[in-house]
Amino acid sequence: MTQASKRLIVLGMMGRSPFGGQSWLYLNWIRGLQRLGHDVWYVEDDTVWPYDPVQQRVTDDCTYAVNHIHRCMERIGLADRWAFRLADREGACWGLGSAELDELYRSCDALLNIVGATGLREEHMAAPLRVYVETDPVTLELTLAAGDEDTWNPLEEHHVVATYGENYGADDCGVPIDGLDVTFHKTRQPIDLELWPMAFDPDAPHFTTIGNYRQEGSDVRYDGEVYHWSKHHEWEKFLSLPSRTPQSFEMALKVDHPSDVERLASHGWGLVSPVEMSLDVFGAYPEFIRGSRAEFTVAKDQNVRLRSGWFSERDACYLASGKPVISQDTGFSNVLPVGEGLFGVDSLEQAVEAVNEINRDYARHCRAARAVAEEFFSAHEVAARLLRDAGLT
Repeated sequence: MTQASKRLIVLGMMGRSPFGGQSWLYLNWIRGLQRLGHDVWYVEDDTVWPYDPVQQRVTDDCTYAVNHIHRCMERIGLADRWAFRLADREGACWGLGSAELDELYRSCDALLNIVGATGLREEHMAAPLRVYVETDPVTLELTLAAGDEDTWNPLEEHHVVATYGENYGADDCGVPIDGLDVTFHKTRQPIDLELWPMAFDPDAPHFTTIGNYRQEGSDVRYDGEVYHWSKHHEWEKFLSLPSRTPQSFEMALKVDHPSDVERLASHGWGLVSPVEMSLDVFGAYPEFIRGSRAEFTVAKDQNVRLRSGWFSERDACYLASGKPVISQDTGFSNVLPVGEGLFGVDSLEQAVEAVNEINRDYARHCRAARAVAEEFFSAHEVAARLLRDAGLT
């Protein structure tokens, strides 16, 4: 390391959840920090068993998770800069030995708990600076505002809290952060522009997206209202979009209920499974995005109604690939330029107009999409801002 270089640990869950979206979330952060010249390590270290897609179950057999992490880190030139520990099993530590991992915590300059999915233990607390990066805003804030004392615990274990809620504090933002004893530093999704190059194809046929259609069980009640987690509530608002435009849509959505499949198909939505492509992190997953004409997608009700300013990592990957993006406006239009390459919509009518506008001058909107990514999502610039806010530079 140089004198200005820092030893940084990115704490994550891409082995536990070895899919394209989660993996690229971490890889883009790691690449951004790496490009700044820092000594970057990726670590998973908790008691949560990983999901094995071959066995199709959560398991204490960590073979798939460990191999996945090694492949990903090797691909970005950091094959010897990772560790995976299943903390409640003796000797279950890969990449580094347990004693070496504990020493890494003591010797690092900062630990970045990206997503915040890892509950910190005594070993983690040896890191002199701990940064919580909230990539899914709103739920935590609503729970805190409702007086749930347990929610404070993970935040109190960190010195700095950053959030993808970039509209926090704006007049039109309803997320109840006033009165919370926490400072939210704003950050966003970094994208490595070299790993996500421009891919212009004037003949690309489909508007696409990748994600989950229905995810129950994480709704939040606050001040007499229910704020939904599952995106199917928002997809309903745009159900008739394919019938309102000649544009074709092919959505890589995980849709578990046959009735949902039938309902979407009957309204003209083409559906393909995202599971297999999402497991091919450097192949089918980015190829699907690069082969798209543009993206159309929705956001969680929580982000839409309360206008958090959240923006998707996947959307940013589409932009970097030169693919125009139409997404429900969560308030991101207050911080990102919209109307050329990127469109924030509030209604079906606005979505129809955005589709038509993209197709009227497709090449211009593709160039604009890439330009938005270059100006606002460049990995090393996003990472540098976070480190400045954390007091590391």
